[in-house]
Amino acid sequence: MISETGRVVGIEDHALWVETIRRSTCGSCAAQKGCGQGLMNKVTDGRRNQLRVLLGPLAADSFQLNDEVEISIPERALIVGAMMVYLVPLFTMIAGMALAAQYQPGDVTAAIGALSGFVVGMVMVRLHAMYIQNKPAFQATVVAKYDPSLINSVAINATAYSE
Repeated sequence: MISETGRVVGIEDHALWVETIRRSTCGSCAAQKGCGQGLMNKVTDGRRNQLRVLLGPLAADSFQLNDEVEISIPERALIVGAMMVYLVPLFTMIAGMALAAQYQPGDVTAAIGALSGFVVGMVMVRLHAMYIQNKPAFQATVVAKYDPSLINSVAINATAYSE
């Protein structure tokens, strides 16, 4: 399980809308200038992500807006999601190109086949996303709710010891 903290921005019956801040380790990488991920992080710096998180055994009544929560995402969801988003459109694009080239040789036909295959792959990704939308095995869930009174008391005790 991969954990992340966030702030509650919406409450539903069986789910919360949680806002998380994008983090990156690109500051310590040697390939900063040649990396597309580093460029995207610079462009979207400070933006926040909102995602729907299932409550699991917890009750929606115990949460309020702006509560800090810890959420957990199964590794399986990330692996399957990455394979669906990156590999399926690539394979369908190559298959579409090969299939179109079988019936009509030529670059234009191959390009149209590749584009058609890519669109089919994107539709498959969207259908898969709709299929797993409410399946708990693929969804983020709330693990814990932070109590602000405990956090403040810890911070107060920490400053008392540092003096």
